[in-house]
Amino acid sequence: MNFPFFVARRYLFSKKSTHAINIISGVSVVGVTIATMALVVTLSVFNGFHDLVATFFTAFDPQIKVMPAKGKTAPADDPVLTQIRQLPEIDVAMESLEDQALAVFNHHQAMVTIKGVEDNFNRLTHIVDILEDGDTLRENNADKYILHAADMNYGIIGMRIAEQLGMGYSFPGTMQVYAPRREGQLNMAEPSQGFTMDELYSPGALFCVRQAKYDAKYIITSLDFARQLFEQEGHLSSLELRLKPGSDFDRVKQEIKQLAADKYIVQDRYEQQDDTFKIMKIEKFMAYIFLTFILVVASFNIIGSLSMLIIDKKNDVVTLRNLGASGKQIVRIFLFEGRLISALGAVLGIVLGLLLCWIQQTYGIVALGPSSDSFVVNAYPVSVHPWDILLVFVTVLAVGFLSVWYPVRYFAKRLL
Repeated sequence: MNFPFFVARRYLFSKKSTHAINIISGVSVVGVTIATMALVVTLSVFNGFHDLVATFFTAFDPQIKVMPAKGKTAPADDPVLTQIRQLPEIDVAMESLEDQALAVFNHHQAMVTIKGVEDNFNRLTHIVDILEDGDTLRENNADKYILHAADMNYGIIGMRIAEQLGMGYSFPGTMQVYAPRREGQLNMAEPSQGFTMDELYSPGALFCVRQAKYDAKYIITSLDFARQLFEQEGHLSSLELRLKPGSDFDRVKQEIKQLAADKYIVQDRYEQQDDTFKIMKIEKFMAYIFLTFILVVASFNIIGSLSMLIIDKKNDVVTLRNLGASGKQIVRIFLFEGRLISALGAVLGIVLGLLLCWIQQTYGIVALGPSSDSFVVNAYPVSVHPWDILLVFVTVLAVGFLSVWYPVRYFAKRLL
């Protein structure tokens, strides 16, 4: 049996001669518990927002996107892209061409990004799930997903763009789209000659990703329309892929990278939104650092509790020395005492934190505010990640150990 640990455990739960020591020890445990609980809940809320935002992007972004490393476009019949398409794990491969253009409707103008896609775009993404046509009784808008019919091209417009152009869920007539010509010089006498123009019709629905970078920017239309508008026949700006269910994503992605070499950039969904997720990671890290400082402050109570315990147990220390205990063993007794307080606070804090997370997930007790009904979710989203729980537990133990190591050795030398 570990003698210092055994004595420290008895000291933790035994009644002290001075009642204030019990109170301070209890306050120390409560302080560590609350700080640990705050860490668990805060990190889980950040995870919840991270996972929530990720679901928005999955409705629009492909699993894997292959883009030219140099320039905006590449030949669609590039042998490298053909090899990637023919990989056995690829379920859907779609060519896409996107570039900026000017959209004009009823004297309203907006700079937009035209994204030309093939007809299988709805198989590549969950675009149908984010279409809205104002009919709340409709269960899905699959019949509203249409890119072209005969010689007519349709444009599925982002919700924010529709607001800028003064449109509803559908618009009468046509919307004009202008793009600068790739070749030739602009003639100021006839500036219209420097642009190509084409028209888009309304399919009767808009898309809403609930992310401004899409809703206020993108118009989805047919690939042929985009190639004609931007004068990029036979070219693409990206090859977008979806893997077969059960495929080893990391292995396939690495294989695609090897095929692409330095000629193409290969990105998964998180890399496509690297700026957004990087900001969220930084915010989560800053919250972790801030709450760790609070945990350090809470650990000062442990120092006070141990210093009073050392004074209270001076007679016990004399007895232990007479029984043969070394000075090192006596110091370890009080070090174990501080660690036990930290460990007890960590366990209680994690249990309470997980309980609060479960309550929030199940019942949504904490709402986003008075206008929560206008948000995507009404209550703060929560997602518990096992690695975060392990990080919190290790952090609490590390802070507890470091906070008591020097004070215990100092007081032990002065008072024992």
